[in-house]
Amino acid sequence: MNSALARWTVIFFLAVLSPVVLPGQTNCEEGDAVLNLAPLQGIRVQKIIQKFAAKESVFRQARDHYTYTQDVTVQTVDGRSVDGEYRQVSDISYDDKGNRVETVTYAPPNTLVRVVMSREDLDDIRNRLPFVPSTEGLTRYYVVYAGQQHLDEIDTYVFDMAPKTMEAGKRYFQGRIWVDDHDLQIVKTCGKNVSAAASKKPDSSQEDLTPKFVTYREQIDGEYWFPTYMRADDILHFAGNDVHIREIIKYTSYKRVGSKVKKPQ
Repeated sequence: MNSALARWTVIFFLAVLSPVVLPGQTNCEEGDAVLNLAPLQGIRVQKIIQKFAAKESVFRQARDHYTYTQDVTVQTVDGRSVDGEYRQVSDISYDDKGNRVETVTYAPPNTLVRVVMSREDLDDIRNRLPFVPSTEGLTRYYVVYAGQQHLDEIDTYVFDMAPKTMEAGKRYFQGRIWVDDHDLQIVKTCGKNVSAAASKKPDSSQEDLTPKFVTYREQIDGEYWFPTYMRADDILHFAGNDVHIREIIKYTSYKRVGSKVKKPQ
């Protein structure tokens, strides 16, 4: 299978797509202050990790009590022109058993030719992204304190993460996260999905490439930092062919339904 039929992972991102594009690049540090590398004083790094992981566990539950609109755009780019696009807008809700319910409200014809949206890609959108390192899930990762950094009006702790091991058939986050130093919730993520298969030399019929993505969250209802924009702008190096990918997912119109989630002590 060549790159026109290759499997690849769709990820989430920020910014508005333009018909005129620049060479692929996802800049994790865009708009950020200089990273302060000084060690923390009087605060145990492990304690911060435990607290933000607990908050992420609550975040995972809380999001199942919100409806929202998901707007996905995936483009392939040839030079300075967009030559293919996948677009889908959906209203997301959850039934009384916690199952995700997706109602598609807009889906023009898919014009992607040089890549194919696989079942795994769509499953990533629905179930695996954005990255939420809960207390249980965090045990699967190395978490290394990188410093402190000012983002817009927020001061953050910065951590680098990588999977300890990778099981076949599963995807893992590898990259950097930014944690609000007040709420101890993740406000930004930048990295890519990795898998055991992707770490090996790809078979030309089974290429599974993932672009680097950056995710921004905003505070909703004064409590939870939910994702609002995710973007990727990258070049995927398939066997014998490079494909420039630009992707965006926007999350809007968050609305709480049902009861609140119990917060950790």
